[in-house]
Order: sequence, then structure tokens, then C-alpha cells
Amino acid sequence: MSYRDKQYETCLVSVENNIGTIQLNRPKAFNAVNIKLLDESYEIISGFNDDPEVRAIIMRGNENAFAAGADLKAVNNFNAFEARNFLDKVHRTLFALEDNHKPTVAAVNGLALGGGLEMVLAADIRVLADNATLGLPEINIGIFPGAGGTQRFPRSASICVAKQYIFTGDFFDAETAYRIGLANMVVPAAEVVETATKIARKLTKKPPLALREAKACVNNSMNLDIKAGCRAEQIAWSMLFSSEDQKEGMAAFLENRKADFKGR
Repeated sequence: MSYRDKQYETCLVSVENNIGTIQLNRPKAFNAVNIKLLDESYEIISGFNDDPEVRAIIMRGNENAFAAGADLKAVNNFNAFEARNFLDKVHRTLFALEDNHKPTVAAVNGLALGGGLEMVLAADIRVLADNATLGLPEINIGIFPGAGGTQRFPRSASICVAKQYIFTGDFFDAETAYRIGLANMVVPAAEVVETATKIARKLTKKPPLALREAKACVNNSMNLDIKAGCRAEQIAWSMLFSSEDQKEGMAAFLENRKADFKGR
């Protein structure tokens, strides 16, 4: 059964105008992350990856919360092995987002705390509401961010700023997130989804194969030395010359017309 045909308990899913939207949907729990939400969101995000109709992805919560972190009622009594198994599912889901062949846009209203913020950090482009509250407060309950926060935060901001917020657990607002490099833009709360949709719509018009390879190369820049990264970029760039989209894009430019990209 396709992900499009299923009814999920913790997520809402739609595909419209080549945009796949996943909405975390545990409103009474402020979209707190439990195993069910991880399994369902992983299935949907993976479905988007493999769906040729989807060319861009929006991930969002509701007006009160993107996600307020792990569901502590669900994880409180874990032993060490259960905690590790839980994080296996967390990382599987976040890497499905980060490594997705399609560009991803996080639309963030309200709370993005703990694992919720770590999920935002796995998205390519991040649109924040001006009333959003962010933070990694795990230190206050005897742990620390375990869903990639210690790795992705300093890659977007700086290592000293990452340490400040990870060590103190302090919350911060959307303007601070923008200033330190965690967000692309801050907009009025009522305009978050609309703004994310405009960005996603623009991305659907770009050549899918080139987007996929560009995203992979930028992600590689965080993990490879510059020579290895440039070699990977060289190979990906050269491979695109075997695509129809490259022929169409360059021909359209030379003929002064709009390109029609097919993703092949």
C-alpha cells in the first residue's frame, strides 16, 4: 500500500502541485516525538523520496508547535539498550530527511525544542515564525541532545554558540536563530506555511537531478576535506551532462525560452 493511501495516527500527509507535505499531528502532546511518530514520519519521508511526482518537501507542525521534543512519558523508563534502539529510529528518520533526494523546507510555528529542533536542523531550508521558541533543554533533565544536535548545531552556527545553548539548555527566539545561522528567514506566524510553500513551489521548477546532486555535494562539504569534496562535486557535475535536463536547460537558455525539466 502506498504511503498516500494510508491513514496515519501521528502525521498528516498530502501531495499537491509536486509538493509533498508532512504535518506532525499530535496536537495534545505538542507533537512530542514517540516511536509511532518516528515510524510513520520515516515511512512518509521515504515515500516522498521515491515518488516521482514529489519534487519538494515541506515539514511542519501546527500553530502551537513544530515539535516539543521527545515524549518523556514514553522514554523515561528506558534502559540503555532501549534508549539506543529509540535513537536508531530517530537517526533513521532524520537522515531520511537530510539525505532525501528532494529539497526539504521546515515550516516552524511555536515550539521547536529538543528533538523538534534537531528535526528542523536536518531540513535544507528553515522558515521560522516570529513567535517561535527554540532550544535544546535536554541538559536540564540529565541527558544531552542525542538526535544529532551536537553535530548539526555547530555546523549551522558556530561551535561556541552551539556549546552555549547545549550546555545551558536555554531557550532562544526566532530572531536569535536567524542571527546565529540556524534559520533562513523569520516571518509573521500567519505567513509561515505560505512562505514555505512559495519556496517549495520555486524548487519544484528546478531540475530535480541537479538539485539532488547539489544537495548531496553541499551535505558532503560538512564531512569531507575540500579536495575530496571538490572531487565528489566534479563527478556529480559531470554526470549531469548525461541527463536530458542538462540538454534542455542549456538549450532553453541559448534559445531564450523557459526550460521544461523532466527529472531525467
